[in-house]
Amino acid sequence: MLEALAARGGLVLLRDSVQWEGRSLLKAFIKKAALRGDQVHILGCEVSEEEFREGFEPDVNSRLVYHDLFKDPLNWSKTGEALPGGPLGALRVLCERTQPGPVTIALDSLSWLLLHFPCTTLYQILHALSHQNACPDGSTPVERVHVLGLLHEELHGPGPVGALSSLAQAEVTLSGMLDQTSAHIVHRRLRQCPAQQTQWFSILPDFDLNLQWVPALESQPCPPPTQVDPTAHLTFNLHLSKKEKEAKDSLTLPFQFSSEKQQALLRPGPGQSTSQIFYEPDAYDDLDQEDPDDDLDI
Repeated sequence: MLEALAARGGLVLLRDSVQWEGRSLLKAFIKKAALRGDQVHILGCEVSEEEFREGFEPDVNSRLVYHDLFKDPLNWSKTGEALPGGPLGALRVLCERTQPGPVTIALDSLSWLLLHFPCTTLYQILHALSHQNACPDGSTPVERVHVLGLLHEELHGPGPVGALSSLAQAEVTLSGMLDQTSAHIVHRRLRQCPAQQTQWFSILPDFDLNLQWVPALESQPCPPPTQVDPTAHLTFNLHLSKKEKEAKDSLTLPFQFSSEKQQALLRPGPGQSTSQIFYEPDAYDDLDQEDPDDDLDI
């Protein structure tokens, strides 16, 4: 599965650490892409071009297009050698390219870009690079775009690492034991559960992969949908017992008037006094029912 990652489209995240460096694996993927006939673009930020090309055979080096951001990434020297628009401008140019054929873009490294530029801007560009037909300007889509991003995860918090993981179609986390290196691979597939595999390997001096013990591919089981009971932790009962129902049915509410209650209110009982209203009209009262507005002098 490790070799197959070098031929897949989308973003592949290579997560390394101080103990287990990932640049050698990145260069092994780059070599496979170059020999496969891909157009290979390298955005070099952490090491010089000479150091990065060291160890590649001449026919591989001749197929690599190296965008050097190590010498003067922010164009401070004003020599004109810096890339127009800086690192993000170089990525946008790669997104807007219209040449046909499969493309592999290697980012060495994503950690350097995250430490120098806004995370949201970088994520938008990575999404446009790794998803076909995602370029915002409507440029002609390429056949396949494969983005390899090297990430030193110890330099970042869980927020940036989690956001990059959500963009990646595959993740390779490097670890090992003694002199043996292992890669824990998580491959995300559309509308399927992620597949996981741990593979032991070594990298030869010419950056060929020497695969060792390969366990069977394990698909992460999808948890069954859980139904939450909304009545589990209530402080009151939603259902009544038989006795409670009988007490409820026998209770007379205060706004319900039975015939007995109506008679008791309308007919005074023995010993109860009745009340009367006495009205004496005054001079200004209008008692003319035919013309009630005659006092208005209209």
